[in-house]
Amino acid sequence: MKAARAAVGLSQADLAEAVGVTRQTIGLIEAGGYNPTLNLCVAICKALRVTLNDLFWEDESDVDPDAL
Repeated sequence: MKAARAAVGLSQADLAEAVGVTRQTIGLIEAGGYNPTLNLCVAICKALRVTLNDLFWEDESDVDPDAL
């Protein structure tokens, strides 16, 4: 998410304001310390102009099958 946010030139504070949460919440999501609701995920995707798949799902080619 951090890369997508940077790609559109938003700070954590900018994104937080756009989606109605605190900057700390955005930081926690980026660090993997908070699981956002589906509604928040959709709002973040709209603000970053990406899809849910682009932002939250791993590319299967990047996954080590032995790690599953």
